[in-house]
Amino acid sequence: MTTPRPVLITGCSSGIGLCAAHGLRARGFRVFASARRDEDVRRLADLGFEAVRLDLADSASIQAAVQAVLDATGGTLYGLFNNGAYGQPGAVEDLSREVLREQFETNLFGTHELTQRVIPVMRRQGGGRIVQNSSVLGFAAMRFRGAYNASKYALEGLADTLRLELAGSGVQVSLVEPGPILSRFRDNAFAKYRQHIDPTHSPHRETYLAMEARLQKTGPAVPFTLGPEAVVAKVIHALESPRPKARYYVTFPTYLFGALKRVLPTRALDWVLGKVG
Repeated sequence: MTTPRPVLITGCSSGIGLCAAHGLRARGFRVFASARRDEDVRRLADLGFEAVRLDLADSASIQAAVQAVLDATGGTLYGLFNNGAYGQPGAVEDLSREVLREQFETNLFGTHELTQRVIPVMRRQGGGRIVQNSSVLGFAAMRFRGAYNASKYALEGLADTLRLELAGSGVQVSLVEPGPILSRFRDNAFAKYRQHIDPTHSPHRETYLAMEARLQKTGPAVPFTLGPEAVVAKVIHALESPRPKARYYVTFPTYLFGALKRVLPTRALDWVLGKVG
């Protein structure tokens, strides 16, 4: 019997991460499902997963999680799906240095540190798969999402560079770029908005009122929203294909803006993004 290939997934408390944990386990992978909060780790364990606590904003947590996984597998790790992230809403001029740093600690620096820690393991075993969950906002910026836009643009730059540097090592790097996906992303974003943004003293206060309504809306907030299974299908291909793609578009908006960015002048693309953002 073939030994199941171990895969570590971040951000498994809900949404894409939880769906990926179920989907990859069904495909025969040995899934290490991680989450930041202890209660979510316990819930994942109750679901039968090998659950580990991993907070991307905490280096000690990252180190401990990686060590726990390697101890359990005898020092091997086939795949890493970097899914954990959140979106900090707000106009760029309303984002303090501290708020922007907090966004990057989770979405970029923690993801980078985790990736950096598993690369030597994959090199020693002669290969592995790293899948970075980016976004359509990793290449097409939209208004009032500047912190998230910037973190995902930066993630894409690191992933593209890493893919070039790991050529010939057997370690494959892929980006997944979803558009709107059903998840708790809006709930988490609204919490961060309330924590860090003061709409009453902002020149964008009228826009913030509309944003609050959108963030609190139940069900799909925008057209073309898909379930997390659409992302998981791309992750499975990135982990299983002999020739994984460098990029995987998910949802119609990602395909649309990917095409428009290739053919439209910047000013024209700005006009389009301003209408939909």
